[in-house]
Amino acid sequence: MHNYLPLSKKKPLNITLINEALDILHSVGIPFEGKTSRGLESMAMAFLAVAGVTGSWREAKGQNEHRHLKTREIIKFQNEHYEENISSGSYDDVRRKHLKLLVLADLVLNSADNPNAAANDPTRGYTIDSEFRSLIISYNTQEWGIKLKLFNKNRPSLAEILQRKRDLPKIRVTLATGDILDFSRGGHNQLQREIIEEFLPRFGDGCEVLYVGDATDKYLLRADDKLHSLGFFELTHDSLPDVVAYHPGKNWLYLIEAFFTSGPMSEERMLELKKALKNCKAELIFITAFMSKTAFKKNVSDIGWESEVWTADNPEHMVHFNGDKFFGPYDNSKVAK
Repeated sequence: MHNYLPLSKKKPLNITLINEALDILHSVGIPFEGKTSRGLESMAMAFLAVAGVTGSWREAKGQNEHRHLKTREIIKFQNEHYEENISSGSYDDVRRKHLKLLVLADLVLNSADNPNAAANDPTRGYTIDSEFRSLIISYNTQEWGIKLKLFNKNRPSLAEILQRKRDLPKIRVTLATGDILDFSRGGHNQLQREIIEEFLPRFGDGCEVLYVGDATDKYLLRADDKLHSLGFFELTHDSLPDVVAYHPGKNWLYLIEAFFTSGPMSEERMLELKKALKNCKAELIFITAFMSKTAFKKNVSDIGWESEVWTADNPEHMVHFNGDKFFGPYDNSKVAK
């Protein structure tokens, strides 16, 4: 068994069970890419709680055993059996983060004793799929290897399913270094290409791109060592701007939101990033990129002061929400006559 988490992190029994849970999930094709150690740990503990395992995998119960746990019950089980102290208010994380991949893979079901129960039926909760339960009770036994082989034989793993999605036509982006990134197609990623190929060469003056996200491959590019050396916060896809670039000569960190479906650099978003980057050694520049001036005009009231705006349809120009910082005459001799 591979140790996915360090053995010193928790008491031996807990960490052994957590590593075993991760070993099971990895064996049936749950992808771990992009997850932090804490993210893996939370996923494993939620899985253990749904299965009702505290010591031996023989304890596992699922749909046929009528075990259906709601999100708050999952948290309560973790606090009681795995020495956690998770707030009951974190129940939404169980659904959106910790069990998300397991539900997508049909290993964990959101069901009830009554198969026809409505979505808001009080008996509905998370349970282990009966076929998956039959597999996991064989873990650490001589039957595990053959049962795992049979389980995976005609069942594509979630990693394979997600990889097929990534095989869709790509948007190719060339960085200033000559490196090439392949984005999944979509308007948001098209705008990110415009930021990298049009905005940064004009206004970044040789910036190094340190992070780029993608809807399919969350961390398409992530220079962890460089980001950490600048005092960056704990890296999670949800909290990062769409593009992060760094100018070493000026010590400027460009934080760029590609406005397509998510919000622009609002006062709230800027405050969130400032707090998260309070230990950052670079000066922060907040930028919202829009595909067009029309999109910018529709959202102008949400733009935060002390930030910048760039539109892909007018790539030579920027809009500065910076008071008198850039106030002054322009050199009209440069205007074509």
